[in-house]
Amino acid sequence: MLPIKKIIAPTDFSEPAQAGVDAAEELAREFSAEVILVYAVPRIPMVPAPHGAGAVGQVELEQEIRESAEKALGDITEKLRVGIGRIRYLVLSGDAAHEIVEAAKHEHADLIVISTHGETGWRRFVSGSVAEKVVRLAECPVLAVHGPAGKED
Repeated sequence: MLPIKKIIAPTDFSEPAQAGVDAAEELAREFSAEVILVYAVPRIPMVPAPHGAGAVGQVELEQEIRESAEKALGDITEKLRVGIGRIRYLVLSGDAAHEIVEAAKHEHADLIVISTHGETGWRRFVSGSVAEKVVRLAECPVLAVHGPAGKED
């Protein structure tokens, strides 16, 4: 595993995800590694609009999400570039866990640093855990960082 040269740091722009990005930044400083921020645009299910309703189409909505993610990642990248220098981002489309694992393979990452969202109870059951799936599927080591704890519902 050592030396660490390339770190994948997924984000969904939430507060818990920031804990993972912060940990990746700290490791990048320690090992002079490159950080690749990753965001996966979820696939928007196609739902027919009622007759006569003017709705934004699936493609347009995904494009808006992509553009918003690129702007947010660009802002994060510029902020972190001051401290670690080598940083870039990828905006991908599809299932987050799958896209993170594929990005790590494609980029020959040495490490994935991902935050757990601390969801418990029904929220975890309904949404599943992206971090858990990444740990199971990744071919490289994964560092799971605990984000703020969720509430039991």
